[in-house]
Amino acid sequence: MNSDPTTPRILTVSELNSQIHDLLENSFSELWVEGEISNCKSYPSGHTYMTLKDAGAQIKAVLFKGSAFRVKFQPADGLKVLVRGRVSSYAPRGDLQLILSSMEPRDKGALQLAFEQLKAKLEAEGLFAEERKKPLPPYPKSVGIVTSLQGAAVRDMLSVLQRRWPGLEILIYPVAVQGEGAAAQIAGAIEDFNEHLPTTDVLLVGRGGGSIEDLWAFNEEIVARAIGGSKIPIVSCVGHETDFTIADFVADRRAPTPSAAAELAVPEKEAVSDAVLGLADDMESEMLEIIRRLGERLSRAAEHPFLQSPHRMYEERIRRVDELYARLPDAVRRALLNAEKDLQLQAEKLDAISPLKVLSRGYAIATKSPGGEILRKASEVKAGDKLRVRLHEGQIDCEVTS
Repeated sequence: MNSDPTTPRILTVSELNSQIHDLLENSFSELWVEGEISNCKSYPSGHTYMTLKDAGAQIKAVLFKGSAFRVKFQPADGLKVLVRGRVSSYAPRGDLQLILSSMEPRDKGALQLAFEQLKAKLEAEGLFAEERKKPLPPYPKSVGIVTSLQGAAVRDMLSVLQRRWPGLEILIYPVAVQGEGAAAQIAGAIEDFNEHLPTTDVLLVGRGGGSIEDLWAFNEEIVARAIGGSKIPIVSCVGHETDFTIADFVADRRAPTPSAAAELAVPEKEAVSDAVLGLADDMESEMLEIIRRLGERLSRAAEHPFLQSPHRMYEERIRRVDELYARLPDAVRRALLNAEKDLQLQAEKLDAISPLKVLSRGYAIATKSPGGEILRKASEVKAGDKLRVRLHEGQIDCEVTS
């Protein structure tokens, strides 16, 4: 080994990159950087790689899965963002990069951007299309509620449902409606209703009002997918009248408040009863009117001359036939008489030459059995042949012996 202090130390590439890596890690604490995203690509691992750039320079950056959950929106090319991270390098290649721990959009809030991105994505898939929405049953027997047991929303819905339709079956599935894990609970409740309580007629899914952060669980993709996949019709009721969530766009119907959802889900029993009684009265009146009109028709028909003297109907027709016959020219009548005589003569001729007439004089017709060929000469048969002899009355089966 050369121990001369004047001789420079020779580093390998790996050693150099390692020293650069350590220097960067130790020299830069976490800092904020503003730039525009380009070459953004997310992988199934949950990591997202990108480039941050401005008008004069660019730097590679990576958002690892462990930090990605804090970012509500989806990083995409062209977004201007403010990121927080530390400067580091990828030692095997010596690439300089930023390791990101958080990210905020510069032009609008992160939650608003995430809302717009997911809304555009699901709309493109057709999840908001009117033709896929299911109609609500007009007279539900059971109603499911997916909400928190705390707060006024569940009390409001119960009060309205019980007032409008006493005796209605109401099933409540309590869930968290805000905070970490709330979206998974809401989606799970919807799926459980479909799997274990599929006869539920309609589901009310929602909560009372709050900030966009409070309502955010209803903007999560997992909830949207659960609502879209439900076979049970769903009424969304999130927040106040001015609040809109992704759940509202996917649901079969959107109600502005939880109370309005309950009113939308079931009719008012008393009003339905009144309507039925009204229909019954209308039906009775209509039937009486029909009977009255039929009675009038029957009375008019009974006064008709033909019903007073039924024989008039056929007497008129008999006279009409006689008149028509009398109006036939004599030549036509003679022609009909001659045609009748000629027809009789032809019938007598046919009867005279009928084989049956010949047989009646003692003749017979012999045929080979079973083919039925008529025999004209004795040479056409031999001993053992089966014959059938047709007489005037009946037939005889026989066998040639010689």
